[in-house]
Amino acid sequence: MTRSSVGASPEEVRDEQRASNDSTRKPAAQRAAVIFADNVHEMTINSDVLALLPDPATARLCLDLAEDAARRIHGTMAAAHVGADPERMIAAPEEIGLQMLRDMEEGSPRQRFEMVTRAFEDWKRDRAGRKDLLLDDCRGDLSRCVSTECHETALVVAPCHGNMDARDAFHDLLFNERKLVLVPPRGPYAGNLLEHVVISWKPHDHAQRAVVEARRWLAAADRVTVLCVNDQPDRSYQFTAGELLDQLSLGGNVIAVSSDGRPIGETILDFATSVKATCLLIGAYRHGYFLELLLGRVTRYLLSHATIPLMLKH
Repeated sequence: MTRSSVGASPEEVRDEQRASNDSTRKPAAQRAAVIFADNVHEMTINSDVLALLPDPATARLCLDLAEDAARRIHGTMAAAHVGADPERMIAAPEEIGLQMLRDMEEGSPRQRFEMVTRAFEDWKRDRAGRKDLLLDDCRGDLSRCVSTECHETALVVAPCHGNMDARDAFHDLLFNERKLVLVPPRGPYAGNLLEHVVISWKPHDHAQRAVVEARRWLAAADRVTVLCVNDQPDRSYQFTAGELLDQLSLGGNVIAVSSDGRPIGETILDFATSVKATCLLIGAYRHGYFLELLLGRVTRYLLSHATIPLMLKH
């Protein structure tokens, strides 16, 4: 019995011993760190817009876009790093070996996280209003991390190109999580995301899902144009586009153009440039990811050539 227990009741002695045991098992600083991390994660998964940062090279672009997207709908923004870490994942030996080979070219999982953190902190310092934003972190099995961070978020801003984590996370977002994704352009972001949104429309399910999921941002846009390339003789593309806008209480113009034998993707981007579009919304990969890789269809072309942000959903 300790000196402080002398004269104490049995109940007080038990309480003191329990407190001592708890302190031994988990130091106060560690408990505080766990609570803090839980709070950051809770804010992340409940945000309207999430900047997902697997690659330090595109972190600033994603953060700028996410901030703009959240501001225009008066919503909340969060930021999270995700990365594959072979020491924290259960996978086939071949997959773990492949991930470990990345260290020579891209750095270790810890180094990649630290580079993203530096880019995040540099971005925060550029504007005083960003000082309260915190960076969540999930490393291990990448698919699990993407699901954990993004499952409840309405819009995820993420790159489609870059390091292996970026490419794999993008695939998970579209095909496993079925999220509405906002992809930054390859070049600089000019701002004014919703000044003029162009919707590339065909009356297919994946295009309709994209428009429905993006409704909050379309409603906040200054201008919306629906583009119908190579409409049918009965003008079914234009009719269904106007009908969907009415159903969602959205304003916008519906325009039909012919590709004149050119690739559809090229026609879409040329039109977007001619009307000074600031964002392009599409239904992505109607035929599935692997078939589009083989055939080189519209989504792949737009992802490779778009110079404005691309909002898409499978």
